[in-house]
Amino acid sequence: MKLFIFQLQGTFFIIASIAVLLYSNSAIAAEKVVLKYNIFRPSVSVDELAKLAKTGEVSSSLNFYFNQARQDPEKVRRILAQEVNANPVILDRLLNNRIGEFLLDRIGQSISTRSGQANRQALRSAIVLSANKDNKISLIEIIQNYPATEVIVEGDRLAQTYNQLYILAEKLQMVMHIPTS
Repeated sequence: MKLFIFQLQGTFFIIASIAVLLYSNSAIAAEKVVLKYNIFRPSVSVDELAKLAKTGEVSSSLNFYFNQARQDPEKVRRILAQEVNANPVILDRLLNNRIGEFLLDRIGQSISTRSGQANRQALRSAIVLSANKDNKISLIEIIQNYPATEVIVEGDRLAQTYNQLYILAEKLQMVMHIPTS
């Protein structure tokens, strides 16, 4: 009997541990961004990039990186903060078909995990989660909601990525006669 109770306690402990791990992993969000500009690959905090997008304030490290990469911080800020209207339910449906997956793969060339594995799923999650709050998405929200601690962002492709996001969220919904807000 004692052996049975001991085994039951062990099983319960294992199940509880797995549940805690699964629950804590679901809350993972990006903390660090590697901005790639050709061979230049500085690492910055997501908070630092979010502050740039929200307030326009450029930290000394971001200022240094943008100077080295010959990038205009104001242009980067506008691209990161520009919002696109998107209904999260419709967006989820759009992202789970061939056209949506094609666009996710295109966006994934600019925003990805270090390994590139499960990138489509990570992007889909980040995009839908971003739209959930206010029926709008922006690149900075996608980066903030990306379900990995580190996100690789191709800095040279930010404008192109925004255009693909716009096509995905607004143009496809318009073509399908679905209101975006």
